[in-house]
Amino acid sequence: MGSGTGEPVVRVRGLTKDFDGTTALAGVDLDVARGELLVLLGLSGSGKSTLLRCLNGLHRPTSGEVTVAGTRVDRASGRELRRLRTEVGFVFQQFNLVGRLTCLENVLIGGLGRVRGPRYGVTTYSRRMRDEALAHIDRVGLADHAYQRADTLSGGQQQRVAIARTLMQRPQLVLADEPVASLDPENSGAVMDLLVRVCAEEGLTVVCTLHQVDLALGWAHRLVGLRSGEKVLDRPAADLTRDDAMSIYRRVDPAAAEADAGATAPADTRAPAALA
Repeated sequence: MGSGTGEPVVRVRGLTKDFDGTTALAGVDLDVARGELLVLLGLSGSGKSTLLRCLNGLHRPTSGEVTVAGTRVDRASGRELRRLRTEVGFVFQQFNLVGRLTCLENVLIGGLGRVRGPRYGVTTYSRRMRDEALAHIDRVGLADHAYQRADTLSGGQQQRVAIARTLMQRPQLVLADEPVASLDPENSGAVMDLLVRVCAEEGLTVVCTLHQVDLALGWAHRLVGLRSGEKVLDRPAADLTRDDAMSIYRRVDPAAAEADAGATAPADTRAPAALA
């Protein structure tokens, strides 16, 4: 999956997001090229998930501009946001499958943006859509499980179904929020391999949040680090060492900073009040 060129699929300028007086994002600028796999790194609470949700309009920015696939998300109408979300796939940490439905039914849900009216059961979808969904299930290695309830699958298998459902949307952009956080290391690697491979084959743009630095360095084209809502790193993954990436996670300790400031400040030579 090579890095993309041309007009960026994602363009963010001066993005700020506040929640009840707490700043989650502070003046973030970001471009993501077509076909690029970008990984967001940072501590919990650094703003990674908030940034993803600003990209598909789940959060409205407090200020700044967000453009995704040619749509100004920050000022889009409800209709425009609904249309945009058919073009933006979202892979969640907890899979967000309907457990009582089969894998096939869950994947078909990804195509609802292309049909009119509700659908109840596999047979209410067209034969063409059923065949497309089965092809995606086969593509993620679960053809033998197509008619199995989703809640009977392992975590790694459920995330594969979620990826197939996202492909069923025919998206331009895939947002993945900690897609392997609930998986063991072996399944984490397998799911990331799959996500990278299918997105490369489809020419999709991916913005993914991860905590696993080694996975990020192994799969990403580019790493962007967030700390306290600010962008503190933006470099090609190939140019970074593990220590470079881990620097994103170094906390700023206010107590230590205050102690350092006190150690260099002029001494107060005034006598204590009790002795004056």
